[in-house]
Amino acid sequence: MTKLSRGYDIKLLGKAQDSFLDVAKPTLYALKPTDVHGIGPIPKLTVEIGSEVLAGDPLFFDKANPDVQFCSPVSGEVVEVRRGARRAITEVVILADSVTEFRKHDIPSTESASREDLVKAMCEAGVWPLIKQRPFNVLADPNAVPRDIFISCMDTAPLAPDQNKVIEGREAAFQKGLDVLGRLTDGDVHLGVGPDSADVYTKASGVKVHAFSGPHPAGNVGVQIHHIKAINKGETVWTLGPQDVAIIGKLFTDGVFDAERVVAVVGDELNTTGYWKTRAGASIAPVLASNIKHDNVRSISGDVLSGTRVAHDGFLGLYDDQITVVEEGNKMEMFGWLLPQYKRPSRSRTFLSFLRPNKEYHVNTNNHGDERAYVVTGQYDAVVPMDILPVFLVKSILYQDFEQMEGLGIYEVVEEDLALCEFVCTSKQPVQQILRSGLDFVRLEG
Repeated sequence: MTKLSRGYDIKLLGKAQDSFLDVAKPTLYALKPTDVHGIGPIPKLTVEIGSEVLAGDPLFFDKANPDVQFCSPVSGEVVEVRRGARRAITEVVILADSVTEFRKHDIPSTESASREDLVKAMCEAGVWPLIKQRPFNVLADPNAVPRDIFISCMDTAPLAPDQNKVIEGREAAFQKGLDVLGRLTDGDVHLGVGPDSADVYTKASGVKVHAFSGPHPAGNVGVQIHHIKAINKGETVWTLGPQDVAIIGKLFTDGVFDAERVVAVVGDELNTTGYWKTRAGASIAPVLASNIKHDNVRSISGDVLSGTRVAHDGFLGLYDDQITVVEEGNKMEMFGWLLPQYKRPSRSRTFLSFLRPNKEYHVNTNNHGDERAYVVTGQYDAVVPMDILPVFLVKSILYQDFEQMEGLGIYEVVEEDLALCEFVCTSKQPVQQILRSGLDFVRLEG
């Protein structure tokens, strides 16, 4: 057991009830190129508006890596291609059939096929984009052989789903996915598990299991990589989530791309919370319809620290297994921090919440101030359980010192690993945004 002491658990009201929500099936789904770092903003479309597709039919591919297909999660009709700035494609929208029909893929045997054949099948069937590559947290390169593969089977983010719950009924597919991933690396497949992880994780075969405990971000795969086998310059590792592994496993057992997701629908602004069985890219409108307490709220695909803001009729992110709804913080607070009785989670002793570390709070999105002078306070170090200097790393990115970025550990972190730094930052710095700019700079210039 690796016990981590640095970090902070943000206790929020609105956690998921241990039951599935009975909601209407979404009629719209979307695949979003913006969910995937490392691909061009205008991928090559293989369909046009009006095209009929099956689940597993390709929708687009990255021009720099045409072998990797991004496939439809459902069957239906392509009804819209939405674009953003400079004509970049933001969403390819599909009107789903009432019953999903799957494209049957010709999948080789995992025991006898070569590694190249396995990779080719995964690229063609649409499961390859589920694999991320570190450093930089980009789409994995199918031509590279990773040093190791890491899967975090615990999630410590605010209101995170129970990772035991999301994999129920897919244990065999999860193990099959692990078997496939083991063929793709010359190293090991590592599972990070928590104190309450189920047997499907702790007793998985063909992998190395590592136990972690501690406050958030102990469940982040980047933190686990750091403590198991850190990334050095020139090395690459791959990462996935447990549900991604199960999707890969089902491809090799049933020959179909079944992008099933069990999603935690959480937040104190919801009348009813719980779990929702859907597919990647689903419209979140059905699960929010008549379920929001107030109008002035924000919907987030992901958690409150590193999730993506979406419209109430927006779409679930490709990698997300959580929808969070919180109050929009667009109202001024009289006297601000001078009112310590205002109940909010905080590591600062300015507020009395430090006396009740297990209390759950109602929160909003208010930043409680604008950007200020960037000073060294030690706040970041208290919430980052890694042997790096986050303040100096962020400053090296701001003045684009390539060598200092490398020396200060930029290869080891991605946005979610430093998300708590934004929460505790007295200077109100957009740490995750700064880190992403540094990661892109090093990736393109290195």
